[in-house]
Amino acid sequence: MFDPISIPFDSVMLFNVAKLKEGVSIEDVELTLGEMCNAVKNAYGDDDGGFLAGQVFKFSGFVSSEGSFTDEPAREQGDLAIVTYWQSFDQHEKSHAHHAFKEKFDELVSFCDDVYEVGYELLWQGEASR
Repeated sequence: MFDPISIPFDSVMLFNVAKLKEGVSIEDVELTLGEMCNAVKNAYGDDDGGFLAGQVFKFSGFVSSEGSFTDEPAREQGDLAIVTYWQSFDQHEKSHAHHAFKEKFDELVSFCDDVYEVGYELLWQGEASR
């Protein structure tokens, strides 16, 4: 569950941001989030399914002044970032049609004011030399 992940160069990354409704905490959605992620991993974690790895982050409030282009970087972000890595975008889209995933995703969305997902193709990756 907390093991390092390896991402092949020819993969795609989907970045999903969820803004929780006022009064809803991360703890309120943890079980739903875990079940949703497990549904994808278990149903699509082979070559045919295309799921490679995933990560879930919570927004912690820090914003990099050094890495931001504007004088006042946006401080109101989503509460959760769900990052998934896939062999292809088409495989990702098929996973969202899976009934177990769809049921848990709809449950997560019911706790949210806003949810969006955007995809990226990997252009560079590297690790620090140690």
